[in-house]
Amino acid sequence: MTRSPIHTVLFDLDGTLVDHFETIYRCYTHALEGLGLEPKSYEHVKSIVGGGIRVTFSRLVPEEHVDRGVELWSQRFEQIWDEGIVVLPGVEALLDRLRNEGVDAGMLTNKEGVVARRINTKLGWDDRLAVVYGRLDTEWTKPAPELTREVLGKLGAEAATSIMIGDSPFDVETAVNAGMRAYAVATGSHDEAALRETAANGVYPDMPALARDLWGWELGAETEVAAKA
Repeated sequence: MTRSPIHTVLFDLDGTLVDHFETIYRCYTHALEGLGLEPKSYEHVKSIVGGGIRVTFSRLVPEEHVDRGVELWSQRFEQIWDEGIVVLPGVEALLDRLRNEGVDAGMLTNKEGVVARRINTKLGWDDRLAVVYGRLDTEWTKPAPELTREVLGKLGAEAATSIMIGDSPFDVETAVNAGMRAYAVATGSHDEAALRETAANGVYPDMPALARDLWGWELGAETEVAAKA
């Protein structure tokens, strides 16, 4: 079956474009210790992230501790947000190729928008991602279709010729709710088996495999790139 053209790509951030989880986990550990609760393992926390910080905390702690947990997490993250950012394999090559081919790209994340834009600038991607939207930029968060439609509107894009690339069922739901195609990479908190249980149009082990299937582009054996301190 012939696919419709792709004019616009929206990317999730964490687990899709970058691996920032070591830093994120340190913030969860800090918050749990501040609440006087037993820290959870790295694997446990990674398995439940998604949907935004409040959603994750609601899975970690009793409801009465969520607000304070978010506060403690945010305080610590503000101190160390620029540490441990690792660009995932194939990402920079894909962003460059999209730009060179005239395909618009943007970021849609539930990380706080101002932080997502800081990371985007730190990585030198301001000329690769035309818009960066995150939590608190609007009254909505993913997977609300209103948020996705606003981002598409900023890009002058149509859902029918746009795709969402993410690493979680939440990203797939975001795309489906807005009438977009969804593609998932198993470079974050969910493996390929879990992602194949979603409504994703395609599931891939990593970004090079996705680029090869969707566009026929070989990104090469790119290694991970750590962000400069």
